[in-house]
Amino acid sequence: MVNVTRGSDSSRVLAHGKGLQQAIVNEPNVFQIETKGAGTSGLGLTIEGPSEAVMTCMPDNRDGSCRVEYTPTAVGVYDIGITFGEKHIPGSPFKVPVVHSMAFENVRAYGNGLDNTKVREGVEQEFTIDASEAGPAPMSCEIKGLKEPPLVVDNRDGTFSVSYLPPIGSAGTDLTCNLKYNGKDIVNTPVHLKVKPKVEPDQVELSGEGISPKGILASLPASITIDTTNAGNGDLGVEVTGPDGRKRKVEIEDEADGKYKATFLPDDLGDYKVKVSYDGHLVNAPIPVTAHPTGSAELCRITEGREEHVEVGQEYCATVNCKNAGIGAVTCRIASGEGDDVDVEVEENSDETYSVYYKVKEGGDYAVDMKYGGNPIHGGSYNFKADSSVSESEERSSYQTVRTTKTTKTTEEEEYRSLELNRIPVPSTGGLLTAEVKMPTGKMEKPEIEDNRDGTVSIRYAPHTVGVHELLLKYNGQDVQGSPYFFFVDSVSSESLTAYGPGLTHGICGEPCNFTVSTKGSGAGGLQFSIEGNSKAEILCTDNKDGTVSVSYIATAPGEYKISVKFGDKHIRGSPFTSKITGEGRKRNQISVGSFSEVTFPGKVTTDMDLRSLNAFIHAPSGLEEPCFLKRLPNGNIGISFTPREAGEHEVSVRKAGTHIANSPFKIKVDAKEVGDARKVIVTGSGLTGGKTHEENTFNVNTKNAGYGGLSLSIEGPSKCDIKYQDKPDNSLDISYIPTEPGYYIINLTFADARVLSTVVKVTGEGSNRHREKIQYQREAVPVTEVGSECRLTFKMPGVTAFELSASVTSPSGMTEDAAISDVEDGYGVQFIPKELGVHTVSVKHQELHIPGSPFSFTVGKLKDGGAHRVHAGGAGLERGEQGIPCEFNVWTREAGPGSLAISVEGPSKAEIDFKDRKDGSCYVSYTVAEPGEYRVGIRFNEESIPDSPYKVYVSPDTGEAKKVDIGQFPEGQVLTNKPAMFLVRKNTAKGQLDAKLVSPSGAEDDCFIDTADFESYSVRFMPKENGINNLHIKLNQVHIPGSPFRVKVGTEDADPACIHVHGKGIEEVMSGQKTDFFIDTCHSGAGHLAVTIDGPSKVSMDCTELEDGYKVHWTPLATGFYFVSVKFQGCHVPGSPFKVPCTGKELVDKVTKESSTVVVETSHKVAKNQNQSKPALPAFKSNAAKVTSKGMGLKKAYIQKQNQFTINAADAGNNILYVGMLGPKGPCEELFIKHTGRQNYQVNYLCKDRGEYLIWINYGNDPIPGSPFRIEA
Repeated sequence: MVNVTRGSDSSRVLAHGKGLQQAIVNEPNVFQIETKGAGTSGLGLTIEGPSEAVMTCMPDNRDGSCRVEYTPTAVGVYDIGITFGEKHIPGSPFKVPVVHSMAFENVRAYGNGLDNTKVREGVEQEFTIDASEAGPAPMSCEIKGLKEPPLVVDNRDGTFSVSYLPPIGSAGTDLTCNLKYNGKDIVNTPVHLKVKPKVEPDQVELSGEGISPKGILASLPASITIDTTNAGNGDLGVEVTGPDGRKRKVEIEDEADGKYKATFLPDDLGDYKVKVSYDGHLVNAPIPVTAHPTGSAELCRITEGREEHVEVGQEYCATVNCKNAGIGAVTCRIASGEGDDVDVEVEENSDETYSVYYKVKEGGDYAVDMKYGGNPIHGGSYNFKADSSVSESEERSSYQTVRTTKTTKTTEEEEYRSLELNRIPVPSTGGLLTAEVKMPTGKMEKPEIEDNRDGTVSIRYAPHTVGVHELLLKYNGQDVQGSPYFFFVDSVSSESLTAYGPGLTHGICGEPCNFTVSTKGSGAGGLQFSIEGNSKAEILCTDNKDGTVSVSYIATAPGEYKISVKFGDKHIRGSPFTSKITGEGRKRNQISVGSFSEVTFPGKVTTDMDLRSLNAFIHAPSGLEEPCFLKRLPNGNIGISFTPREAGEHEVSVRKAGTHIANSPFKIKVDAKEVGDARKVIVTGSGLTGGKTHEENTFNVNTKNAGYGGLSLSIEGPSKCDIKYQDKPDNSLDISYIPTEPGYYIINLTFADARVLSTVVKVTGEGSNRHREKIQYQREAVPVTEVGSECRLTFKMPGVTAFELSASVTSPSGMTEDAAISDVEDGYGVQFIPKELGVHTVSVKHQELHIPGSPFSFTVGKLKDGGAHRVHAGGAGLERGEQGIPCEFNVWTREAGPGSLAISVEGPSKAEIDFKDRKDGSCYVSYTVAEPGEYRVGIRFNEESIPDSPYKVYVSPDTGEAKKVDIGQFPEGQVLTNKPAMFLVRKNTAKGQLDAKLVSPSGAEDDCFIDTADFESYSVRFMPKENGINNLHIKLNQVHIPGSPFRVKVGTEDADPACIHVHGKGIEEVMSGQKTDFFIDTCHSGAGHLAVTIDGPSKVSMDCTELEDGYKVHWTPLATGFYFVSVKFQGCHVPGSPFKVPCTGKELVDKVTKESSTVVVETSHKVAKNQNQSKPALPAFKSNAAKVTSKGMGLKKAYIQKQNQFTINAADAGNNILYVGMLGPKGPCEELFIKHTGRQNYQVNYLCKDRGEYLIWINYGNDPIPGSPFRIEA
């Protein structure tokens, strides 16, 4: 008997399939194994290679074959081993190359040879084709337009290097580069190129202080940046010629990438000429640049090395002491008798001295010229003789001479001009006033202070040395307005031209500032004056015929002014001078009277609704485009009004929703006599030569023969004048103004945006006895807030608890979240944690109404722009006050950056001002006055008024009996326009007359009806006419009752300024003479009162067109400078308002200090396009679901009838909505709860009732998170 067992034969096993020949990375690869006829045994599979690849074996039909699948994750060669009965089958191990899939979309081409700006004739071009992630396939490259084919080199790593050479003379040739992979065009090909010339000198760009129109500082290196990036390859040459015709040494430094830095030293004052050539071609005409003096050369002295004889070939050193000489450097030129220069090396030492090294090579006479900051050093110009040898006796004599010179002392005492500054305003609330003068040597001295008993002091100081001095004037340790002051001291016996007087150091707004220039017999003919500062200053010069010139100027705004005094185009000693103008900015009033040309539209527009949806523009022959005004004429046609600025044929366009209406556009002709001409305006009257306070001062303006144009009059001075005008039968205007304070007033009159006159009028008479008090504090920049850090906005609101307040924060992406409000020291704080960078909008409300100042801007990250327009102020103390009771308000300067904050209170009595800095970008201010009446509260930041400043505040008398009065049944629900509303007023034994009025958002006033309800109770009935926040003023005996004025929200919608968004080029950057626009999105803000005001250096043509989802404002600036666009809704600034808009271009009209243009719209409720009215607008989310993580046993296994749990972390994934769903064998699970645990972490609990398999879907927004859906077995 023989036992027979089944054996195995590995040689009979067969393996085949594409997966054993070549595999594709990150894709399943398959091969088959046939074991039929090989017996019975175990099958073994192994794979080794650059990455781990899991193999899966699946039996096939039970016929002795199986299917094997594996997925490699990296390219390379893999060894696949197949054993049967522990023996390798034929061919095992199989070497399988794993490559990328042959996907032409993964092929990229890059390099200068494909850059249209880099391809030039005669220069070899190169680029790379990267097919490393696309697998092997045929590659072809063809460049049409070249005779020679490109050279293609296979780098054996999946990349190819391609080079080609456009021949000389091929500039302007069009090339087409066709790149194909496996017969298909690769991404972004074919590439179309145009061959550029080898060199383009006109493409060289120059910049830097070395060619600045403002000039350079003598003795300091000046550099020029030369950008040849777009100019091709060529040789660079730079030549600098000085005022004396000599060429200066220029050092050129290669900064790579086609950029160079050329540096030269302007050793002398005057005009230099800079020439730049490229490849032998002059880049531009010689650029003139002026070297200005700097530092104080008169303080420099040569302490040693001032030789009279030197030895040829021997190195010498001269030492110059420049201590306290200011900004500048020593320069030295040593010239021989033949005019050749000696090589000189100047080194700056650590002790404020300079060493000048030189060595002469030939004998003869030499001239030395040493300067500091471009000006000669005392004793710096001298001669010496060079010999081949110097005798010992001569050497001793020279040494003794130098020693004698150094020890000689001057017996005569220098006489210096003393300083006397009068009427410097200081706070008068009681405190310590100190003054110190810092001399050029750094030493401090005490000047004399005299109290003038009128809120000002006088400073007197007798100087001891020449140079720039610094006066520091402080009140309780804080600099007063204008401090520190700088003044230049010169000796009386100085032989050079000098200027002296208080107007070079300090002045008062609106008052003459005087100084004197001593011409030393040179005459006044060569003198030039210029003043730069916060306002235009008219200069008046008088030649005294005694060698001096008296100069006077009036500045109308506080701040720092640069006063330049030149003689023969060169600054005199000390120029430019710095003068600090203090005091409050001038009070200004302005009127505008228009005379417009009017044409009739050649067609009919049927309804008023159509008229409101139209906008019109007029195109002048020069290309200027401006908005026009539309109005309904009595005959039913449309009238189009505009101001003609030039003669010729104009085109008028009338559009609706951007589309021309019938008969538009049409042409009109403007005659020359219709164009406004300011030169033909006649102005006469005594009111232009002098004035009296509290009286009408009148003058006449006749524009009869001046054409069409707007007449604008502004008067600024110590008080805001009441201006009236009256039309005369001869088409002229009688204009009168009534000032209330004596002093100097500036009258500016323009017609058709061109200046007619600007004159200063002295007003005499008695003033109104108003008192003014002012404080000033320096505000530091707050630390930059980062994402994830806690942010806080603080404020004080007396009489309100935190429970009555609510706050929300809207991120830049539009996500709105509630914010916490907590009690902080002396107020409340809104806390939130930002999740993204940018400007957030913080809304704080009391009883559903924004508190004063809200909505606020809060920047997370670096501030974009700063300045006075970014300061907010709000509080009851800026709206109303009571005699003897502190009036309080908040000021937020966080968004404005660092600067000086000044607060002033002016009125019938002196104010006691209290200031508290919260050190977080906000501060709290209160003031108390002793007399009732109207007060002006001014808030300035860096000498500029903040938005809405100055504030008019009426301070009522001691309320007395009015304190007893209260109100009841005040309307808290919806109050509608043109519908009566009512509430009760209870006198509570108070005696007197009740008075009530309603003030609408536009400022219109309407009386309320008061009727007796019962004993000591009265019903007050009112009917609002405008939507928005209306104010109810309730008074007893003309004194406000407690809480008055009361705010009433009128309208069916929640009119919220925080929901308005403004965007468009018209609030970013504009060009003079070019029409621009911006869009105001009022969707979701409700209906209300919308006002747009544009302030700037010219009046602008502006109109507002209603669109489906908001309003578009068109405007055209006519002068360069900064315009401020304020957008208010319901009386509150919308987020980002006011917007600071720079305007560049040409001056098309005469610039003025400030012109305002306003448009007002009563908005209607708007709904966004393609959006149902009941459907809220979703914010634009920015999220990445791939960064969401999840963990917990609840994602691996579930237990029935028990709470299962897992967590989700979306902290790094941005903002979006989290969706969690669960489906079991019989439908949804029994319970599923999601809880937000903070910082975008979530806890999920669920309950299962049935056994079986469940699926959990987790989406972040519309995208699944990693691992979703999860399979769970319960």
